[in-house]
Amino acid sequence: MFSALLKLDLAFAGMTLILSLIFMFLLEIFRIHSFKSRFPPGPSPLPFVGNLPVFLKNPMEFIRSLSQYGEMTTIYLGRKPTIMLNTVQLAKEVLIQDAFAGKPSLPVLDWVSNGLGIVMVTFNHSWRQQRRFALHTLRNFGLGRKSVESRVLEESQYLIAELLKKKGKSVNPHHALQNAFSNVICSIVFGDRFDYDDKRFEHFLEILGKSMILTGSTAGQIFNFAPIIKHFPGPHQKIKKNADELSGFFQHEVKEHKKTLDPGSPRDYIDAYLLEMEKQKSNKDSTFHDENLIGSTTDLFVAGSDSTATTFRWGLLFLIQNPDVQERCHKEIVQVLGYDRLPSMEDRDRLPYTLATVHEIQRCANLAPFGLIHETIQPTKLQGYDLPRGTTIIVNLTAIFSNKENWKHPDTFNPENFLDESGQFSKHESFIPFSLGVRVCLGETLARTELFLFITALLQRIRFSLPPDAKPMDMDGILSVLRYPQNFSFICCSRDTKE
Repeated sequence: MFSALLKLDLAFAGMTLILSLIFMFLLEIFRIHSFKSRFPPGPSPLPFVGNLPVFLKNPMEFIRSLSQYGEMTTIYLGRKPTIMLNTVQLAKEVLIQDAFAGKPSLPVLDWVSNGLGIVMVTFNHSWRQQRRFALHTLRNFGLGRKSVESRVLEESQYLIAELLKKKGKSVNPHHALQNAFSNVICSIVFGDRFDYDDKRFEHFLEILGKSMILTGSTAGQIFNFAPIIKHFPGPHQKIKKNADELSGFFQHEVKEHKKTLDPGSPRDYIDAYLLEMEKQKSNKDSTFHDENLIGSTTDLFVAGSDSTATTFRWGLLFLIQNPDVQERCHKEIVQVLGYDRLPSMEDRDRLPYTLATVHEIQRCANLAPFGLIHETIQPTKLQGYDLPRGTTIIVNLTAIFSNKENWKHPDTFNPENFLDESGQFSKHESFIPFSLGVRVCLGETLARTELFLFITALLQRIRFSLPPDAKPMDMDGILSVLRYPQNFSFICCSRDTKE
């Protein structure tokens, strides 16, 4: 009798579970159809996971397919709808409005940063205070002035010397380039640079690179979909471990700065922040504290080093694959500067082809194919659609940078995209790699300075080529937080000053 009742209870429980799952499945389908009627068209999502499986299988192919749905596309990376903007006109309309200036909560980033810093903080009081202070302080320490140019040019000479140590031999440039670009922001944030053979800094950069790739990997996407897994073992735990190790590096720098701080003579960003913390101590609305110092310093460092260094790596790859462009740049540079005079930002007008090449590198590198993620901070309208507060908006830079109606050579690396009929540099309305509006990239001025001066200085002195045994590369690269090129090696040859 008991056995029969037990079997009956188990059968009832099983049937209840099956019916519950069917009900949840039908409810999810109904929810998706409800969203479809209120949002722009897009690829059909799967229940619960949306378009995430297709995206993870081939990210760049998925992104390239989205413009077929029109100016706006709705995708689901999980259960929540996200609107993709596929044209520059629509992107400009949206990015200049404060209503779209929020940032969505991404569980994996909240987990490692506790929601602090500048870049991914939502549009609130803390963000305003931190961004305003960062802009003011960076300008005080030379951003946009000759002093930053001098730092970049000095570092370019260190980099040239480092690369030419192995001239004629195959070398992987990743560490040297990462170190060089990091040193520029280090001089502003930490007040010092690090030698290329500094093992502690080399380890830090290695952890930073792994952390960036892992955060945007499948493990990171799954974490965003189901953050409860933070309580369980798995590859996602490495994300947190790396973040804690990076934080420890910055905490060490802050500790050393506190020991040697001279209130009358701040040396760098950290000193200025420590003085602001003291100044704001009695202000109950202040967001200046040790945790935000670590968060904002981390954001400045990552934005000012990894993104620009990755763009430059793509640039060298494009120049190696297009030796005619490399030679034309070198010829123009030598005609204007010779072999000995270092470039300056004032030389841009006299180096139109080189300047166009720098911009074409950024277009083709397409470092952030989705652009930066935004979120509506209030109910708003867009192209006839009523968007509730909290709607995620992403700019599809892939579609904008390859639009066949806007570019002369959309599918190939060609600096002519930024030259007019007379061969002079011409700005392009579809070129928005640093975004627009109140969330425009903090490091835009620094990145423009670094890319132009580093590329000009290196092409003035070095010829780059692929090793004879180089294998074909997948130019879609590795899509994570940024789009990274696959590892590659090249051969450096010093330019003969008599050639």
